[in-house]
Amino acid sequence: MLTEVIGIVCACLTCLVESKMMNAVQFGSDGAASSMRIGKVPIPELRDHEVLIRVYATAINRADILQRKGRYAPPPGESEILGLEAVGTVETIGPNCVSRWSVGDRVMTLLAGGGNAEYVSGHEDLLMPIPAGLTFTKAAAIPEVWLTAFQLLHTVGKIQAEESVLIHAGGSGVGTAAVQLASLVGATPIVTAGSETKISKAKELGAAEGFNYKEGDFGPSVLQATKGKGVDLILDCVGESFYDQNMQSIKTDGRWVLYGLLGGGNVNGDMLAKMLRKRISITGTTLRARSIQYKGDLVRNFTDAALHHFDSGKLKPIVDKVFPLENISDAHKYMESNANTGKIVIEVRPEDVKDEL
Repeated sequence: MLTEVIGIVCACLTCLVESKMMNAVQFGSDGAASSMRIGKVPIPELRDHEVLIRVYATAINRADILQRKGRYAPPPGESEILGLEAVGTVETIGPNCVSRWSVGDRVMTLLAGGGNAEYVSGHEDLLMPIPAGLTFTKAAAIPEVWLTAFQLLHTVGKIQAEESVLIHAGGSGVGTAAVQLASLVGATPIVTAGSETKISKAKELGAAEGFNYKEGDFGPSVLQATKGKGVDLILDCVGESFYDQNMQSIKTDGRWVLYGLLGGGNVNGDMLAKMLRKRISITGTTLRARSIQYKGDLVRNFTDAALHHFDSGKLKPIVDKVFPLENISDAHKYMESNANTGKIVIEVRPEDVKDEL
């Protein structure tokens, strides 16, 4: 009898422990995509002003690949789990929340980490309503790349109507978002990309011109497209390998926003002299490590200026491919192949599944 009681108690305790656990992406110390797996981790405990989100879809970004390889740690105090965005439904309202969110609301959110999991905690100020008519997997293509593109163009780049902007990686998630946002305010987007397919997609979304950087220098082509003037603004995620061509492409008094170093970070020679002659302003910016206040302002500005355009169809989230969570290693390998045009989305649970916490 005692043995049976002990067995029942142990089973109950096991169920209790398992009920506080969730599936999440994990990766090995070797940093290889092939070492990625799904493992059990505790469901996040909520801090002040946070809500718990039941995640239906998330996505991957270049930052996730860098973190997996040990080259981009999350900000102090943030989740070590990969994933800078998530979409789903509000599961629990945490302490001291004062916002309009309620249990069951369909939301999408920007994160500093933790999105590649079944549940994630998100700050109430960083949540956005999912636009009407969008599925969870479509909405997962919005938070990180569209907020990044909005930040680059507006918060930092100060884009204006009738200006021109050179957008590198024009077929990426950020690139396809930036093309649409620039067109929305009456600016002229010009893109570079590594394939004609990506350039065609960017033109379909509003790019005036597109140049394949694999087929030669884009500097002379940008000058020709701008009638010799150069562009007002450059959104640069490449750095070193595009430096000379960027310097040729930018107009006098132009603005250059650097947000990545995919092509390296060392520039030698007369960089400062060229900057001085052209009176160029270069600004470096990131988003992940910014304060909640900064991100909250960005989310509010984006929501007010752009979010309703997804309802009308004027803005479109571009999803290249959807992978189930258990195939996360394949998703990372796919991103590293540079084959995608738009966002690589991860489905965590099917749209019509409502499992119990």
